[in-house]
Amino acid sequence: MEEVGIVRIYLLRGMYFLIALGLGLSVIPYVVTASGNPVDPHTVINSILIGFFIMALLGIRYPLKMLPILFLELIWKLFWLLVFALPMYLNHELDQYARDVAFACVMGVVLTPLVIPWRYVIKHYFVAKGSAWR
Repeated sequence: MEEVGIVRIYLLRGMYFLIALGLGLSVIPYVVTASGNPVDPHTVINSILIGFFIMALLGIRYPLKMLPILFLELIWKLFWLLVFALPMYLNHELDQYARDVAFACVMGVVLTPLVIPWRYVIKHYFVAKGSAWR
């Protein structure tokens, strides 16, 4: 971890905490109350989100090892904004739910790249021995 400064490590931990907090507040209550209900696409999505919640908790303990969680966070939010929210916005069709999700996604798209240690990512993911990119 000496490659990444202590401030950056704590920023990473803060980001993992925010992800876990958001998922914990929004998904866990639904999963607890919906347990035993018939299976539908929401049960699959919420199960994936619980896995994401647990991985974000692991990120608090292992901030550099769990960087792919932040990549996923950045990619899905950017994708949702560009593919779903932007067309709705341009057609003046954003309802309150979509505005709330868009706000959360914009916050993630702005904050996540600020906390990711990009030099570390390039060194360990793109130019490291055994990297698929080399």
